[in-house]
Order: sequence, then structure tokens, then C-alpha cells
Amino acid sequence: MTFSLAARCPSTGMFGIGIATSSIAVGNRCPWARAGVGAVQTQHRTDTRLGPIGLDLLQRGLSAGETVKALVAMSEFPDQRQLGAVDRNGETAFYCGPKIPSINTGAQGRGCVAIGNVIADPGVPQAMVDAFEASQGSAFAERLLAAVDAGLAAGGETKPIMSAALLVVDRQSWPLVDLRVDFQEAPLAALRRLWQAYEPQVEHFVMQVLRPNEVRPPARPAG
Repeated sequence: MTFSLAARCPSTGMFGIGIATSSIAVGNRCPWARAGVGAVQTQHRTDTRLGPIGLDLLQRGLSAGETVKALVAMSEFPDQRQLGAVDRNGETAFYCGPKIPSINTGAQGRGCVAIGNVIADPGVPQAMVDAFEASQGSAFAERLLAAVDAGLAAGGETKPIMSAALLVVDRQSWPLVDLRVDFQEAPLAALRRLWQAYEPQVEHFVMQVLRPNEVRPPARPAG
């Protein structure tokens, strides 16, 4: 019940995932990324364990294709799983289990991969890839949001989506962006509002970890 796009930004080396679903708390279960390593999507009857395992495989030097194949091989119920990955070279791969009972498919682009299940139209993943590629020149997080918006516009799920997430990693061991809408109507609109509020503070939050003595309190209002 999920559609998502994972990508590597060629200009910054960032990895990220934009994702939405009709169930609760998608950001806690499905998108995984590690700085300098890659990103993994684990969906449909989601086996959350496969996310960190996939990142460990990518960190060992396996390609996206090798990682997805390994995750399928070690899965207890591979016929029900849907997986995607992008590696440090921008190579991508995906897998859709043959017993997923709904419309499910994936699409690959330049450094990006989109997958979806329980989707209303098989063109949803390709629409996401097209939107991501067409938004080149925009901020990476904006490109991920544009991709998920395009997936919804192309049909989205067969049910109303209720949760969404935006995950971006850069050079640090913690996420640069990890925003989630866990269960409400129109979660993509809410997610974009969260990003708009968070974006001006991104560098501040990095600075307060690495260079706390350089952090300055906000200026007091005049008068």
C-alpha cells in the first residue's frame, strides 16, 4: 500500500527517499538511507528488518542489484515483498514479489528508482521518475517531494493516503532531514509544510552538533 522514490543526488552525494501510503507511520518502517552508502526501500507486507540489512550490504560494497538480490534470497517470504535500492554510484534496482495481489511495479531513472504496490495505475512509478528528473536544478528534498506529488497525481493508491515521509542523508551519521506525517488526511500537503518550516533551520541543526560555539541566538525584535 505504498509508493516511493529513492535517489542519489549527483551534485551533492546526498541520498533520499520520498514516500506515501494509506497506512500509519510509513516513515518508521519503509525508507532507509545512510550517508555515503545508499538508500533502501522495503514495502508491501513490510519486513522492516531488510532496511538496515540492505544498508549494511551496500556499505560492504555490494551494488544496488546485488543488494536487492541478496535481500530477496534471505527473505522468509520473498513472494510478498517489494524492494528498491540505490547505491553510491547511483546504480539502482528493484524487486516486486510475484504474489503481491495488487497492481505493483517499479521504474528506474538516472540515479533514482520508484516502486509502488496497491497503486491505482501502473504508471505511478514512472510518473515519479519523470517528475524527479524534470526537477533537476531544484533542491534535492524538493525533487523528492515533487516525485511523490507526481505519484499521487498519476493515481496514487487505491485508498486515500494517510502518511508520508521525507528522508535525506548527507555527510553526517544522522539524517539531514527526517520528516514524517504519521496519520492524517492530505499528508503530502502537510509534509511539504513541514519541509518549508524545517528548510531554513537545516544548517543550524548541523552547526549546533559540529560547531556549537558558532551558534548565535536569534536577534531580539527592535524596541
